[in-house]
Amino acid sequence: MASSAPQQGSVNPLTGKDPAKALTAVASGFFDNLPFRESEVRIHDLEEDTSVLKKESDSLTDRMSKIKSELLNQASIDSTGVFASRLRLVFGDE
Repeated sequence: MASSAPQQGSVNPLTGKDPAKALTAVASGFFDNLPFRESEVRIHDLEEDTSVLKKESDSLTDRMSKIKSELLNQASIDSTGVFASRLRLVFGDE
């Protein structure tokens, strides 16, 4: 009785190629690219993190600037000048 399943190591008569070798080549190419793809995803994630951190940093800088401005404004109301003098020391404006 003749078997219809190709034997291991047999050559496909239509393509002239060994199916096992073709599968091995395709799988090898796929697995060789996995670390590259993981690196691309990681880089993309880090770029998103960088963008979010930049926005947070800008927001905090703006907030600190507004707080400083408001404190200096309130200190200017003090007729003795002690509060303003201490704030300038804290902020390094002297």
